[in-house]
Amino acid sequence: MILINGQPDNRIPVTDRGLQYGDGLFETLAFRRGKLEFLNAHLQRLMWGCERLGINFADKDKLEVELATVCAQTAEDSVIKIMVTRGSGGRGYKAPEEAEPLRIISSHPMPDYPESCQQGITVRLCQHRLGINPALAGIKHLNRLEQVLARSEWDDHTIREGLMLDINDKLVEGTMSNLFMIQNGQLVTPTIAENGIAGIMRGEVIKLASKLDIPVTEKNMSLNDLEQADEVFLTNSIIEIWPITHLWNTDLKWPYGMLTRRFQAELKQAER
Repeated sequence: MILINGQPDNRIPVTDRGLQYGDGLFETLAFRRGKLEFLNAHLQRLMWGCERLGINFADKDKLEVELATVCAQTAEDSVIKIMVTRGSGGRGYKAPEEAEPLRIISSHPMPDYPESCQQGITVRLCQHRLGINPALAGIKHLNRLEQVLARSEWDDHTIREGLMLDINDKLVEGTMSNLFMIQNGQLVTPTIAENGIAGIMRGEVIKLASKLDIPVTEKNMSLNDLEQADEVFLTNSIIEIWPITHLWNTDLKWPYGMLTRRFQAELKQAER
């Protein structure tokens, strides 16, 4: 099902700035067991992103009503996607002062990932690099060509994700996920001050670490940190937590470790 500005439809104007320039934001939510998971956190990030981009959108209540409409017609576990664009405008980068934001809500089948992904996956290192842009760091904007190019680098279904460096050789994230490492009993994750996404599941794992009295460090990271890690895992709202057990085409391997297992167990019990 697709709702555009609250109405069933599958078309947007060709003048929409989300289409023309990627001028907008999106959220990807898990709808499991009849409930949208971490809904408030997703909507808060969406509103934060609109503020960052200067999109005059404050219709959180409308979104919640429309989300309920879509979910009411969604019988199975699904992925629900929200997009908010700046709306329509003429040719040229300058945004019109009176643009009316466009809302799109759509439902999609839940990916059929093997259960074995919860015990460990193989990842690869992507050749495509992330740029540096503090103004866009953290938010989930519609300009995702860096991730599209990185994800196009492999077709091997045994490689579940690709890790991305930036142009300064800093290790940032996966193409669709945030990265965590366990080093000497501490939880370490790359900083997102210059690029990367402030993932909802990333935030939940950091909260869980505080609850479990596990120290958390956000810092600039390199491949050397990866080599020194005791455990490594990835997160996003759909996959939740996937342990990394092998870096493709290298000798680097990690165990499906006890702290990763503990985070997975705690997440199952967390308020959603």
